[in-house]
Amino acid sequence: MTQDADRVESIDVLRGFDMFWIIGGGTIFESLHNVFNNGVTEFIKRQLTHVSWEGFRFEDIIMPLFMFIVGVVMPYSFTKRLGRGDSELKVFAHIVLRVLILFVLGMIAQGNLLAYDLSKLHIYCNTLQAIAAGYLIASLIVFVLPLIGQVIAFFLLLLFFWGLMALVAAPGYSAGDLTQDGNLAIYIDRLILGRFQDGTHYTWILSSITFATTVLMGFFAGLWLRADKSGYVKVLGLLVAGTVCIGAGYGWGLAFPIIKHLWTSSFVLFSGGICLVLLGLFYLVIDVWKLRKWAFGFKVIGMNAIFVYMAVHLWNFRSFGSVFVRDLNERLGPWSGFTEAAAGFAVVWLILLYMYRKKTFVRI
Repeated sequence: MTQDADRVESIDVLRGFDMFWIIGGGTIFESLHNVFNNGVTEFIKRQLTHVSWEGFRFEDIIMPLFMFIVGVVMPYSFTKRLGRGDSELKVFAHIVLRVLILFVLGMIAQGNLLAYDLSKLHIYCNTLQAIAAGYLIASLIVFVLPLIGQVIAFFLLLLFFWGLMALVAAPGYSAGDLTQDGNLAIYIDRLILGRFQDGTHYTWILSSITFATTVLMGFFAGLWLRADKSGYVKVLGLLVAGTVCIGAGYGWGLAFPIIKHLWTSSFVLFSGGICLVLLGLFYLVIDVWKLRKWAFGFKVIGMNAIFVYMAVHLWNFRSFGSVFVRDLNERLGPWSGFTEAAAGFAVVWLILLYMYRKKTFVRI
């Protein structure tokens, strides 16, 4: 598949930046603490781990940013398909197909589908499936409602999720219980998924409501990027909106905590605000200032995000990379972890570079 000529390059670069941390970048930076062991590297290592429950670290932006970018692309892809004569029904049929494929890929990546063992199977347990659910709900809202209705639906979904979590009690617990085992969302997952629930405290079924709001935030950002405005006005709008959302999410989080595992409404606003700011900064540098050479490595990753996401879940590229540095590592002491992580990442990136040079882009 060839690359579209009218793509907004900063979107691909930002997607690549996000995937960088998933496919080995995080491990590379974490390993620096074994080398330097100081306050800075300790801080970096801590930021590259998830909070146990409430709160937010850098690692917690990776999943919502992936989901947000799916929303950003929606106005471009929908306009392109409708513009070439596809009916809304045909476009929506393609959406449903994408959702099904993403759901199956999620089961392959983390649901043990290829183990062919029902006792190990998890039905709904992965980022790709969260994207699929959020994308489907957001697409329905986009196709059914005008823009003002879409905005209203966004806020209503946030409030609806808050209402469920704050006012409806899980059996045996009180309303508003947001502990790992006492919240309504985990009760619903365990009730419906039963033995196919993934055994973690991440929630999926009720959280699909707020997954959709993260996708919608991206969709609104995509509409703004397509607006007939100057580049600097677009950047300013994204930065202001992002700052407001960060503040609103933090403020709401004082009453309705920021919890990624539940994808709480406050988490949606706080993480979405960071996504808006990142998009604004990347758009400023890449598409307004045209400073692009530094971002080539990220672009190579971002152009094949789904492919590489699945690849690193199916194969251990670090073990492939260790073939080239295994004997060298015996002489490197504390640098051995860094070298092995970098080698594994290099194997992945070189595969992506080959695909990029051959204009092979795997899309759904």
